[in-house]
Amino acid sequence: MQAVAKTSPYIRKPVSTKRMMADVLIALIPILFFAVYRYGFNYLLKAVVASAIAVVAEAVAFGLMKEKDETYQARFKNKYTINNIIPPIVTALIFLFTLPSTISYYVIVVGVLFAILIVKMIFGGLGRNIFNPAGAARIFVGLALASFISYVDVDAVAGATALQVPYGEVFRYYSISDLFFGNIPGSAGEISAIAILIGGGYLLIRRSADYRVVVSSLLTFTILMFVAGLGLGYGLETFKYVLFHLLSGGLLFGIFFMATDPVTSPYTAPGRVLFGLIIGALVAIIRLFGALPEGMVFSIVIANFLVPLIDYKKWTTNVFNKKHIIGYSTAILVLALIVFIGVGGF
Repeated sequence: MQAVAKTSPYIRKPVSTKRMMADVLIALIPILFFAVYRYGFNYLLKAVVASAIAVVAEAVAFGLMKEKDETYQARFKNKYTINNIIPPIVTALIFLFTLPSTISYYVIVVGVLFAILIVKMIFGGLGRNIFNPAGAARIFVGLALASFISYVDVDAVAGATALQVPYGEVFRYYSISDLFFGNIPGSAGEISAIAILIGGGYLLIRRSADYRVVVSSLLTFTILMFVAGLGLGYGLETFKYVLFHLLSGGLLFGIFFMATDPVTSPYTAPGRVLFGLIIGALVAIIRLFGALPEGMVFSIVIANFLVPLIDYKKWTTNVFNKKHIIGYSTAILVLALIVFIGVGGF
């Protein structure tokens, strides 16, 4: 037998777009099941309507596009198959899960059309959009159609979401297990941490979500909220304070299902760590000092805006070095100092 020497790199089989989108859709199923269990079959009808609107809107947009790229035409213009309808369904469901269960069909239709036609297709379709379509659409309807968005399923204690009232008051009536299993008010994408973690874990196992973004954003957020808890004088209660913020709001859902979108995140490993750091820091700062109780979608869209700067070719590298470690550590230390001083009122 003759041995044949070959040089590196030895590249693993890449994850295809088709498989990745299918994985995300599968990962969303536990959240959808819990939402239907919690809100009733009317919520399933809303999911079907949102998905149908997204598929039709994208199909019409493809038919109207005059793309000269032969590869692009072969994939999308000549035939519209089952492989092409999964991405818009994923976008529609993620958008729906960020809204209250009582949202009107009017907002659903307007938001889905905005996500597909304006945020996605106007830039050329799948793989070419610069902002997360669901996140940008959620911001749009939140600003433009705020009068149509109301939480009828509001709890007298926790409000429309557990983040709307002071930390101490929530635990007079709710426990950590309530937050974990979804026995609190809120949208489908924030109330059941266990459903989100099941779906997110599936994405990580299938390598359809980059663990660097997940770990970096969660670690940054945890460190900053821990520092905030110490600055607020919670002492040993700080651990519970951090856990409350990790399990409340749209943090977990946004990180696993929106921040990990490969199209709108950096393409290098160090860049994705920095991307996660930015998201985790922005969410913590908005929650601590902003006027809004939640800042997940704003943080993701702002981080999307910074991706071209992170991927700038003059300093982009796919290899970690000492400069990256020193830079990330310094950034977290500075942010922690800002948070500690800010919450302490110094």
